[in-house]
Amino acid sequence: MQQLRHQYSQRPPLLPQLRRQALNLLLALLAGWLLWPSAAQAAEVLQVRGNGQLQVGDGNRSYTVALACIRIDPSGQAEVADWLRSDLPRRSRVNLRPMGTADGMLLARVTRLAPEGSDQLDLGASLVQRGLATPDPDGIEDCRSSS
Repeated sequence: MQQLRHQYSQRPPLLPQLRRQALNLLLALLAGWLLWPSAAQAAEVLQVRGNGQLQVGDGNRSYTVALACIRIDPSGQAEVADWLRSDLPRRSRVNLRPMGTADGMLLARVTRLAPEGSDQLDLGASLVQRGLATPDPDGIEDCRSSS
């Protein structure tokens, strides 16, 4: 009887304990890696529409985005669309800074992300610089404070 009690009261051998601890550590690292917030992925331009509107996608969603803080003259819409298409080809990566919504569209400042070492391009500011748009003085409050 003492032998049975002695046999079942002993601690398990060291090797299975180490295996269990290593497995627990591995599972904890895997869970941490899966739950760790990754870097935000940039949205991609899917289509350039008239009047400074873009169809932008970020994985499984797509948005119609209007360039905020600028006003485009209706007579120059074709020229603006042509410039955007040439300087912002499909699948270009962009950063959106939402400023509000209007008529179901997201109003945002849009910045084209450039490869490392080159300049990023703020689309609204570039259109104003080229004389294709004017700053919108009656726009969103955030536009007036960030100009």
